[in-house]
Amino acid sequence: MSSTDAQAFALSLAKTLMVVIVIFRAGDGSLSVVSADEFDGDASQIVREIDPFAR
Repeated sequence: MSSTDAQAFALSLAKTLMVVIVIFRAGDGSLSVVSADEFDGDASQIVREIDPFAR
């Protein structure tokens, strides 16, 4: 997934589900999106967190 697609998808998920979403780099170098409470990978792989409650 491209960076633009990952960010758009993450923002949409965060606003729809009202949870913090994490964009991270997977082992093959691609970007993936998951809710923060489900992310159990290496914190150094996190590209961005999207918090729907942040101002």
